[in-house]
Amino acid sequence: MERTTSRTRLAAAAALALVTAACASAIPSAHAGAAGSARAGAVAQGAPTATTSGTDETTVRAASSGAAAARCRTTGLKARVGRVDAGAGQRYAPLVLTNTSSKTCWVYGFVGLIMIDGHGDALRTRTRRESVRPHRVTLRPGASAHARLHWTEIPTGSETRCPASARLMVIPPDEVAHLEIPFTARPCDDGRIDVTPMAAGATI
Repeated sequence: MERTTSRTRLAAAAALALVTAACASAIPSAHAGAAGSARAGAVAQGAPTATTSGTDETTVRAASSGAAAARCRTTGLKARVGRVDAGAGQRYAPLVLTNTSSKTCWVYGFVGLIMIDGHGDALRTRTRRESVRPHRVTLRPGASAHARLHWTEIPTGSETRCPASARLMVIPPDEVAHLEIPFTARPCDDGRIDVTPMAAGATI
């Protein structure tokens, strides 16, 4: 297990967020502002290694909207991890983002993730993008979108046990600021968490 000190916790989040925002420049203008997480030093080492098959002009709407919507900002979102489905050492759960603002907005792409242990220290977190084409998801106030998280709690290689996470730092697509939520899990394989792009709804 690799752990940073609590002094590097915010620095790690900032590094991941800045790289996440920088990735947006590679997205076509129709989706300017879309992004996902990338490498953030030792803390988020191994972040998104799989590539997606491209972008899609189609807008997937969680609810109809009137005037043109803007990208959802962290300050207007609430995050939570939904019910965890377990079986044979595998874990699946939706990471839900809900629009808490008074205006319609949209999300597109992948979130950034950093696990935090019970002492408040950042844990080694490898966020791996699934090879799924992202779509823009438009959210009216109160509507939700989700990303499917997958991890294993079976030690691999030389691992004898997997680090315990208590909380999760979540950076919405193309955002710099993060949300922090409870997350009790023991992801193995050097803290690997597979994540899909944001999709409409709160369930997987």
